[in-house]
Amino acid sequence: MSEILVLVDHVDGAVRKTTNELLTIARRLGEPSAVFIGSPSDDAVAGLKGFGAEKIYIVSADDDSAFTSYLVAPKAEALAQLVEKVGPGAVLISSSAEGKEVAARLAVKLESGLITDAVDVQAEDGAPVTTQSVFAGSYTVQAKVTKGTPIITVKPNAATPEQAEGAGAVEQVPVTISDAAKAAKIVASEPRKATGRPELTEAAIVVSGGRGTGGNFEPVEKFADSLGAAVGASRAAVDSGWYPHSFQVGQTGKTVSPQLYVAAGISGAIQHRAGMQTSKTIVAVNKDEEAPLFELVDFGVVGDLHKVLPAATEEVTKRKG
Repeated sequence: MSEILVLVDHVDGAVRKTTNELLTIARRLGEPSAVFIGSPSDDAVAGLKGFGAEKIYIVSADDDSAFTSYLVAPKAEALAQLVEKVGPGAVLISSSAEGKEVAARLAVKLESGLITDAVDVQAEDGAPVTTQSVFAGSYTVQAKVTKGTPIITVKPNAATPEQAEGAGAVEQVPVTISDAAKAAKIVASEPRKATGRPELTEAAIVVSGGRGTGGNFEPVEKFADSLGAAVGASRAAVDSGWYPHSFQVGQTGKTVSPQLYVAAGISGAIQHRAGMQTSKTIVAVNKDEEAPLFELVDFGVVGDLHKVLPAATEEVTKRKG
């Protein structure tokens, strides 16, 4: 059984849910091994073991600030050295902006094929085969790497994390970071203001508002909070200045693939559909029964979101209570 490397996505040592999803996928393909760049806590190691990691590679450099003081090049270089040492059957990385850049740099260094934004990965004839939504969501395709080590980035929520006790054997891996990898240094950073809601691209539930909100996102936010969901917005809403651009869902915004996507007051132009149509279940609320999004949804409500969402929020709150 081939070893499958999973690059651990973590913030300040805390492992993110996307890593557990990748470990779950890795078990379909072979023997999962976690790669932690930096210094994990005991809880992080225990968590990785609890989701099936047979090995946990802890990657360190002479100066670990190389991984935090510079952009992604040092991480890609470190991962390339580990891949050359281990010879895995595949490398799985989360499809974040940083993850995709690490994957691209890694593929170049290894002269290997790269697949990004997979929404599913399965084993077929001993090789990973991915499913992707491409060309603004116009096609669903299956693909596999034909040269070198498959490097695959996977969208959040592509799999439900499943616990499985792994051996969790820890191995320290010292690496050397070249001066060339330190060509772009981080000179300042500012933490994003906390909203108390899940990260948009990682949330299991997303509630988005569009032109139909008329600029009033309160019903959208209250319904999202009742579900423990993230809030998104259409391009029309952000271009009108009703919601920050960082929350835009669509071809020129963020791509999401939650278990449940609720579109309120969004007509469903192709630009928006490209960013959410791989969601597992889609619900639309719109006064226009001819809205294009109704062609895509699993459930549709023809009605005013300013009446429908408060009623739904009240019912959800009642049932939770």
